[in-house]
Amino acid sequence: MKKVALITGASGGIGSAITMQLIKDGFKVIGTYLNDTGQQTLDWVKEKGLSEDEIRLLELDVTKTEHCQEVLTKLLDEEKHIDVIVNTAGITRDAVFKKMTAADWNAVINTNLNSVFNVTHPIFPSMLERGSGRIVNITSVNGIKGQFGQTNYSAAKAGMIGFTKALALEGAKAGVTVNAVAPGYTATPMVSQMREEVLDAIKAQIPMKRLATPEDIAGAVSYLVGESGGYITGETLSVNGGLHMH
Repeated sequence: MKKVALITGASGGIGSAITMQLIKDGFKVIGTYLNDTGQQTLDWVKEKGLSEDEIRLLELDVTKTEHCQEVLTKLLDEEKHIDVIVNTAGITRDAVFKKMTAADWNAVINTNLNSVFNVTHPIFPSMLERGSGRIVNITSVNGIKGQFGQTNYSAAKAGMIGFTKALALEGAKAGVTVNAVAPGYTATPMVSQMREEVLDAIKAQIPMKRLATPEDIAGAVSYLVGESGGYITGETLSVNGGLHMH
């Protein structure tokens, strides 16, 4: 029986690479999407030639608690087990703090941090009962070091790290690991559309002199959810090319 991995934001810049890596690793992926990205997600699945045995798409608004409880409880009944959760969904609404609106603060907190509760809470008890499970939260280097103009994003990503450490303590005795991966600047389609001089300035700050690839991040997730990562919990694995060491 295939292991099942639930990945939020599964067709995004980093999420898509994680999805493809875990499918390669032998998982069946449940990939979530929002209604307004449904066609884009379907097109991506078709382009990759993925079968129903490899991926199942699930419409899910990760910012809505009761909705997630209902949809994910039903999913668990249908799939019988969820072995892995990868919380990837995230947005940015950058502004210096004195000009940041409450709407932009709340949008980022809800999508990047509250979603981790909304998605994990319905499934975590079943992992404890089964005595196994892996949870990986995609945070950010900016959740560790902070970033000018990103108080909302940095706060949410730092919150994910605290969540990871605390939940790891609750899951450890039952064999459920909880870890985080903290990417640095990553060559997603969104980042790659930046002006060349801006990208050059970013690369100049990075000791390895390049952006991460989405596959670099996916490889870290693959390690943490694989057999070799079974004794690692409560950790944040930085994948940032030496940009920030802690």
